[in-house]
Amino acid sequence: MTNPNMTNREVCDLIFVDYSTKKPFLNLDFANVTTTELTGESVFAYGGKGHPKRMAFSGERGGTLTIETQIQTVKLWQMITGGEVSKSARFVTRVEAAVDNDGTSVTLTDTPVAESVVVYADGDDCGTELACTVADKVITLTTALTAGDKLIIYYMKEVTEGVQRVNIKSTSFPKNFIVYGDTVMKTENDEVLPYKLTAYRAAPQGNMSLSFSNSGDPGSITITCDLLADGDDNILDLILIEE
Repeated sequence: MTNPNMTNREVCDLIFVDYSTKKPFLNLDFANVTTTELTGESVFAYGGKGHPKRMAFSGERGGTLTIETQIQTVKLWQMITGGEVSKSARFVTRVEAAVDNDGTSVTLTDTPVAESVVVYADGDDCGTELACTVADKVITLTTALTAGDKLIIYYMKEVTEGVQRVNIKSTSFPKNFIVYGDTVMKTENDEVLPYKLTAYRAAPQGNMSLSFSNSGDPGSITITCDLLADGDDNILDLILIEE
């Protein structure tokens, strides 16, 4: 078959390969939309009456690969941001608890980070801090309350198991990747033909918007990669396989 008329209504599955090491980095087979755009700049030589265009020069070839997805992974965040992944994290947590029968002590389920505990009376959240001391998981109030009185407690919690933290610094930049895409094209003859693309050097832009909402569609993110030329001036391959 030569030059079939065809169209597409399917997303590309994408494999991101580290440009430097040539090792697979991410199998992105959960996108909703993948869009490839090629760009270029044209300048013209003008001459004669009426200042007409006489010759064209093309250059600055490039483009973008844009991915829209509602599914997210830590690897995806790392790819976009260039951040480092670690196995520990610290964050502030809030608990409500009642003082023991002595009216002065509360035992937490976690050991708080040193000097991170702040205690308020119930009904005075983030108001007047109650003086206390902390030993391991036990908080002891300086002034006794009535047994069973509730407290609001803020403290820094450290997690070192079952956690992945992407640390993004002002000096973090995304890596470059070779991207292999895989989808299908449908012809007027009702044939479904494999279609593949290769982006020889894709540089993810460091823009990421994470939205969290309790209504509407699930949150989505958009990843845009600039298409650069590799060492052999390759930018993009578009491959149709006629079976």
